[in-house]
Amino acid sequence: MHHLASALRNLPPSCGPVRLVAVDGHAGSGKTTFAGRLAGALGGAPVLHLDDIASHEELFGWTGHLLTQVIEPLGRGETARYSPYDWRDRRFGPSRPLPPAPVVLVEGVGAGRRALRPHLARLLWMELPHEESWTRGRARDGAEQRDFWVRWVEEEREHFAEDPSRPYADLLVTQSQQGYEVLPGPVKTIGPDHSVTHRDGPSAVC
Repeated sequence: MHHLASALRNLPPSCGPVRLVAVDGHAGSGKTTFAGRLAGALGGAPVLHLDDIASHEELFGWTGHLLTQVIEPLGRGETARYSPYDWRDRRFGPSRPLPPAPVVLVEGVGAGRRALRPHLARLLWMELPHEESWTRGRARDGAEQRDFWVRWVEEEREHFAEDPSRPYADLLVTQSQQGYEVLPGPVKTIGPDHSVTHRDGPSAVC
């Protein structure tokens, strides 16, 4: 994880002074956990969870909000402000700041969508099949979210059919009992001096 963090820090800025790094993948694929551990390896990098931008009314129709509330201010080197959505109360809460740190992580389904890619320094994809991801997500959310998951799966399928992220991923992230493995993504060309794999031992995932 620290090898990846170091590589991200050394990238040129992509959004004003910020290196904006997206962590995308199917719902339930482990994006939030991975982003949290990567943020820790980066010394406490800010993490924007797209669950805070989306809502019941706009599961995937939040691009405009993200661009105006987050991307544009960060691009000017300013602190962005957004109002996190409360999924139980079905309303947006008090405004929250997002500073223009050297690296800012954006995690969530659709983080690598077409409209955001020009602002990204790197796009990471959690490499877990959709059925396995969705099974994990359903188990995590319990029976009370069963109806929501029926709608979610349909809309996620439609989103990625129209606007796929994985083909544009710079890096693919897989998880095992030994930790995370980071591999070149579909858009990368592997050269003789390219570090193909970063491996983290058990200490990296504790």
